[in-house]
Amino acid sequence: MTVLKAGRGIMLASGNLNQWPEGYPTEEMVRRDIGPGYGKVMEENGAVVAYFACIPSPDPTYAIIYDGAWKDDEKPYYVVHRIASFPEVHGVFKTMMNYLDALTDNIRIDTHKDNKIMQHNLAKYGFEYCGIIHIASGAERLAYQRLR
Repeated sequence: MTVLKAGRGIMLASGNLNQWPEGYPTEEMVRRDIGPGYGKVMEENGAVVAYFACIPSPDPTYAIIYDGAWKDDEKPYYVVHRIASFPEVHGVFKTMMNYLDALTDNIRIDTHKDNKIMQHNLAKYGFEYCGIIHIASGAERLAYQRLR
């Protein structure tokens, strides 16, 4: 939870004020990620420095997409949620992508329009913008997919 709090701090410092409100993600969410093995941590010198959830399809949040379309809507995919790290840790997205590349060739991810750091990483790693989805709260998110 300390890593997730640090991730929220990075978002706030970069101008992304609304994606993760105080208290998000909850400890219950993280436990739901970890229980079936979807929650992943990265460690340095035995200490957790980053977290992300990698969840197999289908994700009901991604069932309806507006102002666009998924690159492929037939193949199974993995969704990545809740990426966070301490600000002094570098290479997290690259390490995460190395893991995902060994797991799947179809990844979906969404982010807030103000999350410029995430949008930069998504472009760098070959994700294509597909349209807009709405998360459970009703808020809009930019949706991306990467097929290999």
